[in-house]
Amino acid sequence: MAEVESFTLDHDAVKAPYVRLIAEETGPKGDVIANYDLRFLQPNEQEMPTACIHTIEHLLADLLRDELPGIIDCSPFGCRTGFHLMTWNVYSTTEVAQSLTKVLTKVVNEIEWEDVQGTERKNCGNYRDHSLISAKEWCRQVIEQGISDDAFNRHVVTLP
Repeated sequence: MAEVESFTLDHDAVKAPYVRLIAEETGPKGDVIANYDLRFLQPNEQEMPTACIHTIEHLLADLLRDELPGIIDCSPFGCRTGFHLMTWNVYSTTEVAQSLTKVLTKVVNEIEWEDVQGTERKNCGNYRDHSLISAKEWCRQVIEQGISDDAFNRHVVTLP
């Protein structure tokens, strides 16, 4: 059985919120895919409600693409403490943390319900389970703490 990286991570040693490069993989044609851990909450201490994390997922899927070209996917962790971000390009954790900070700030200050894509029955598999109010509050908390570009030592990024 293959060893899964996230199951080898010492979840007690990390200091959220942070961005962590989990892995870079090169395909047979030389394409490089990067996988990032966008950790919003300290593992085993808090978790986002499902409606909140669902709405943040929809917002990140849209808004992060404006900041980071080459996004493949942004999906929530089952533990509800953050997200996987997969990209075609390899970005520094500082670049990703700065982009995430910009996006979360936009969510808190600018986004209204009509701005959230994919919240109707025809384009969401669980359209009734969303909360922009909760999403804004959790995003606000992450911004207030600051996003680190190091998972183990707090190094909060600033915007250029």
